[in-house]
Amino acid sequence: LGLEPLTSRDPSQVAGYRLRARLGAGGMGQVYLAFTPGGRPVALKVMHPQLAGDSVFRRRFEQEVAAARRVHGKYTAPVLDADPAATPPWLVTGYVPGPSLREAVTGYGPMPEQTVLPLMAGVAEALDAIHAAGVIHRDLKPSNVLLAPDGPRVIDVGIARAAEATEVTGSGIRV
Repeated sequence: LGLEPLTSRDPSQVAGYRLRARLGAGGMGQVYLAFTPGGRPVALKVMHPQLAGDSVFRRRFEQEVAAARRVHGKYTAPVLDADPAATPPWLVTGYVPGPSLREAVTGYGPMPEQTVLPLMAGVAEALDAIHAAGVIHRDLKPSNVLLAPDGPRVIDVGIARAAEATEVTGSGIRV
């Protein structure tokens, strides 16, 4: 599932969530497998420090978290908690135990039709739930579709828009 051990640079906890492993990294930050105080596994995304210092990013991130909280669907990973005002900002979603669609196709090759059809039906249902909440995903790609044992989950709902408004300080490139 792409779990990597924490490094000495990783925090051991964020806002009461105990971090246990790295799940991945992206343009917006590092994603960790974490646990609630009660022991529930969650995915916790900590934003990159250069984004944390940008007030435009923080405002947009707060708006996008509020929008993503409205999304409820069987094939999405719900936003459970977030703090856009924290340094750095963070976001918690439901943990999905399974590889991404990208990892599965890269590792095993093309999927058979009898696998692809229900997979795409689940992704379509996720998009329907996302759009019904008035949200546009804006970053649907194979790495944002996780393959859970009971069907796909579309992740990173709406959050990509927050990064679109932000220039990364000192680099001159957009996230």
